[in-house]
Amino acid sequence: MGIRLMNIGFGNLISANRIIAIVSPESAPIKRLIQESREKGLLIDATYGRKTRAVIITDSDHIVLTAVQPETIGNRINSKEENIK
Repeated sequence: MGIRLMNIGFGNLISANRIIAIVSPESAPIKRLIQESREKGLLIDATYGRKTRAVIITDSDHIVLTAVQPETIGNRINSKEENIK
């Protein structure tokens, strides 16, 4: 299986194979996770100053913030998987 890149908004791409979870940034545990990642230097902010709408957790413990809705990212992953089959 090769690397599958997925658009997360504003021309930013992420490897879809490395994604563990896509969650909403509203809950307290996710806010804590974001802060801890920022302190460790593992936070990637791809929002371009806009409101964070989704938090992507990767298998390398990096946290990616994006201004795209979690449902939209999930749909992009699913549509790519269907195109591969």
